[in-house]
Amino acid sequence: MISFVIVGSGYRSEYYGRVAADHPELFRALFLCRSEEKAQLVTKHTGIPATTDEKKAVEFGPDFVVVAVDREHVADVAETWVLRGFPVVTETPVGSSMEKLERLWELAQTKDAKIVCCEQYHRHPVLAQGLAAIEEGLLGTPQTGYLSLVHDYHGASILRRMMLTDGEEYVLHGERKTSPVVETDSRYGAFYDGRTGQEVRDIVHVSYASGKTAIYDFAPTEYRTYLRSRHITVRCEKGEWNDRMLYYLDEKGDPKRCPLMEELPEKYRVLDTQSLRDIRRTWQPELQLDTLQDEYAIATILLDMKDYIAGGESPYPIKEALDDGVFWLLVQEAVKEPWKEVRMPKTSWRM
Repeated sequence: MISFVIVGSGYRSEYYGRVAADHPELFRALFLCRSEEKAQLVTKHTGIPATTDEKKAVEFGPDFVVVAVDREHVADVAETWVLRGFPVVTETPVGSSMEKLERLWELAQTKDAKIVCCEQYHRHPVLAQGLAAIEEGLLGTPQTGYLSLVHDYHGASILRRMMLTDGEEYVLHGERKTSPVVETDSRYGAFYDGRTGQEVRDIVHVSYASGKTAIYDFAPTEYRTYLRSRHITVRCEKGEWNDRMLYYLDEKGDPKRCPLMEELPEKYRVLDTQSLRDIRRTWQPELQLDTLQDEYAIATILLDMKDYIAGGESPYPIKEALDDGVFWLLVQEAVKEPWKEVRMPKTSWRM
């Protein structure tokens, strides 16, 4: 049994509560909220108990603390719990400024702090299979890539894995485009009245020191709409990964095509649910990353925390989480002044 306290009461915090509620044989959780009203609300939504008393949260005896507050305060709250002696799992991004990112690295170095960012997208079943094919060299070496799938720091995480560029220096050139789009969906329900909103899309060209290149192309509209699709493409000398298909050469040199399915690794089958099985029964051509798979991916990180606390590998190395935060900050800089050159800075964790 793994125990954790969830600090926060917003939309994202409830993901962790639902994971614990769905797998009571694996997880034991408690919310720590700022007000009784919020505490009652998260308990109503997830069934997980909540408190406003930090002393009670500590007495709960968590193995680690999940920091699921707004991104401007994630690093500060994480530091508070680290200094109290708890391993921490943070929401994304792990820090909202270069100063905070550097401070977290200092904590990791001087306090031997266990800080894990809950960056989950690479653990989605279909993406995990595609990334495994890249890592294993099935398609050869990535040369060019295109990502229109997830935003900012999430995009940084996937780009690094799909292009095999961990720690590699890069240069950004980008722009931000705003255009009208009919709104069709939201967190709180669908729209059918034809209302029109503004789609803000960031398009960024990434040039790596190795000569590899990638395009980051994303608008928040993609998360909830019936009018936009999401894509990932990686081109290598021996094949290509395109959304839910792999194109490659077999051992005889014959071209093959392989659809990607939502298969769960043996290690994480304890997290399987009827809803996930229903998804796996029907292959679909579109690349979709729904909430159920999001919660599964988050649950795999929470499950892996047990081994990490016992001395195993981090579910998400702090260097990668810090790199994600840097990429996000640089994208914001790159799109302010169209096609201005923005270079990856020197950081203490990549010296």
